[in-house]
Amino acid sequence: MKTFVCTTEQETQSLGRRLVRSLPVPSFVALFGDLGAGKTALVRGMGALVGSDEVRSPTFTIVHEYETNPQLIHFDAYRLTDAEELFAIGFEDYLAQDAILVLEWAERVQEALPRERLEIRLFGSGDDPRTLELHAIGARYESVVNAL
Repeated sequence: MKTFVCTTEQETQSLGRRLVRSLPVPSFVALFGDLGAGKTALVRGMGALVGSDEVRSPTFTIVHEYETNPQLIHFDAYRLTDAEELFAIGFEDYLAQDAILVLEWAERVQEALPRERLEIRLFGSGDDPRTLELHAIGARYESVVNAL
């Protein structure tokens, strides 16, 4: 595990840019945290580095696919009641893609998470600093965490 403290949204986005540089393709990143913890800001930074300045929370659509290099696929499980709803939109097909997949509100669909993944737990809200704990689940993600 590695912990980062970000005092501004820009620092959270910067960490997202650093993170996406280290991720192998394909990758799966599971984000855990309350409303306002900085999940979408982190993904916005990831998107900015791979070619999209339009990352926004896919709360109402569940998934946004960005035509980036590598491709970024951004899920939001906030409105889902269980993992079955995620699988109903073709989640298994997404997992098979050669892309970076990021899932916000992973705590709501834990049974759907792939066996190997990077988990990021975000704490804080409002004007408070954000604490981000990165947990590697699987050897390929240990190198990602160590590289940051």
